[in-house]
Amino acid sequence: MTAPAPVTPLARPVRLRAGDGVAVVAPCGPVPEERLHAGLAVLRGWNLEPVVAPHVLDTHPTLRYLAGDDRDRARDLTEAYRDPSVAGVFCARGGYGAQRMVDLIDWRAIRDAGPKVFVGYSDVTALHEAFAVRAGFATLHGPMVAAATFLRDPRTQESLRATLFDPETVRVLGLETARALVPGRARGVTLGGCVSLLASGLGTPDGRASARGGLLLLEDIGEEPYRLDRILTQLLRSGRLDGVAGIGLGSWEECGPYEEVRAVLADRLGGLGVPVVEQMGFGHSGTALTVPLGVPAVLDAGAATLTLDAPALV
Repeated sequence: MTAPAPVTPLARPVRLRAGDGVAVVAPCGPVPEERLHAGLAVLRGWNLEPVVAPHVLDTHPTLRYLAGDDRDRARDLTEAYRDPSVAGVFCARGGYGAQRMVDLIDWRAIRDAGPKVFVGYSDVTALHEAFAVRAGFATLHGPMVAAATFLRDPRTQESLRATLFDPETVRVLGLETARALVPGRARGVTLGGCVSLLASGLGTPDGRASARGGLLLLEDIGEEPYRLDRILTQLLRSGRLDGVAGIGLGSWEECGPYEEVRAVLADRLGGLGVPVVEQMGFGHSGTALTVPLGVPAVLDAGAATLTLDAPALV
């Protein structure tokens, strides 16, 4: 059987500049209006011109965990991305729903528009994978406009702002909490996100066969240790982790005592024989660093850092 092709670098978007128009979309769960307005104020403070997509404040009439109808959410994202006046698309929040609408996006229109800044995390992981597989575009695993962490944590805001406007200044990533779980040093291309979304994407049009040659970044929220064990075991058994070069771990909020979570991570990932760095500070943590996906980098467990070979944006 032929081995899956290795993960390769993706086309990077152009950095943002003062005065750029950006769009805010809600591909997942309902958006609290007050938090949305607070997030828009932050973007305006960066001299961006945010435009809210038409259905951002919708709620599905019967499935109240969705930000409106699947087709409306997909249309909002497609139209925002293809709009020539829009330099970047920001997700308002996560929750659940991206997998329901990802196949309704006009991916030909997305490809024709070329790479643009796209920011989000959590359930947005499904869209990061789709942008990589269907369009070949690098994206940003970063905070969302109406997320509490983005609104209350200056370091989270600055990580995103610097990545968007001055990407050369954020080539070395990792909080002070980061440390080696498994020693070593590896080079590869970044990919990943919320581990439960990566597992649920297996067998779908966007579910990559493996992370061969990649630096896999993983985090999650609300998954108890035994459920994390099940998720990681599924990824292992499916072959998705075959050939991975290294693994960076973010936050595990509401997943139980960290020592129990850590034991699962060490048990399931330690046998891969690749460097693993834990507590790097991305995902659902109190400080959420912005991490580019689709960019070549070096993961150094000794230094507990992820160093980008090139800036996240051109």
